[in-house]
Amino acid sequence: MEAIKKSETLIFADFSGVSVEELKRLRRALREIGAKFSVMKKRLMRVMFEKLGLDFNPEKFEAQVGTVLSLKGISDVAGVVYKFSRETVGANKKERFAILGAYDMSAKKFMEDSEVKMIGQLPSREVLLGQLLGTIAGPMRAFLYVLNKKSKK
Repeated sequence: MEAIKKSETLIFADFSGVSVEELKRLRRALREIGAKFSVMKKRLMRVMFEKLGLDFNPEKFEAQVGTVLSLKGISDVAGVVYKFSRETVGANKKERFAILGAYDMSAKKFMEDSEVKMIGQLPSREVLLGQLLGTIAGPMRAFLYVLNKKSKK
């Protein structure tokens, strides 16, 4: 219960088609960013959420539910979880590790799986800042090029 209370983001996933070795790989990747993957009974999670005063019932998921607990925001964790889910797509194009949704503890709001996947597909903060800088610097660079060519004439 303390782990849930301290977490800022919870991501729920169906892990029923994933091997133990693949789960170890996911746990290692999550540990590197300060998150962890845990498996709890849905009924126990529901009771913990009720005690914390959160309006969410994990029993609505029909599959086995694994939970990614993170002290960071959704944007920091969703990329790792989404990448892992894409790596576990089987030959029949079915995800063996399916993202079911997420719960933002600070906003006290549930996010659908499509939202989590969308956030997971975004580039990292550093890449976005680099793209923004390139967008801002591009017109200035072109203007300086024109001035340089004019001065040589």
